[in-house]
Amino acid sequence: MLKALKLAAVCLALLCAAAQFVRPARVNPPVAPGRALEHHVAVPPEVAEVLGRSCADCHSHQTAWPWYSQVAPASWFVIDHVNHGRRHLNFSDWARYEPGEAADLLRQICRMTRAGSMPLDSYTLLHRRARLTPGDVQTLCLWADAEQRRLSERAVSR
Repeated sequence: MLKALKLAAVCLALLCAAAQFVRPARVNPPVAPGRALEHHVAVPPEVAEVLGRSCADCHSHQTAWPWYSQVAPASWFVIDHVNHGRRHLNFSDWARYEPGEAADLLRQICRMTRAGSMPLDSYTLLHRRARLTPGDVQTLCLWADAEQRRLSERAVSR
């Protein structure tokens, strides 16, 4: 029995070592200032602080890759979460969104932060500073509501 456990442990160690060679790309594409959120909507400093602290790692091209994003299998999950987050909402590529889509994304920011589903629990577990306080959620929602109205007014005036 002990021999089988040792063999299993060696096999597991070899499997973990081999997994380190399967590395998805950790990419931070260049940020073109004219495409970023700040170029298209007003972002007050208090909103920028919350977005930077709690959202930017997964929803921008300015991800601060933690050390564990280099170790499989954690790296697979982290890179997948970042890629998924960027596809769904990307503050570094805000120019790609039509006004109606941008307004919907702003609405979702408020809805998801108010519901507590963003940022993800798996992220805030290791990044305690990213947790949103009720004040942070209110700041984001007031800003998102104001920018939605501004986008709607702009669309009507066209």
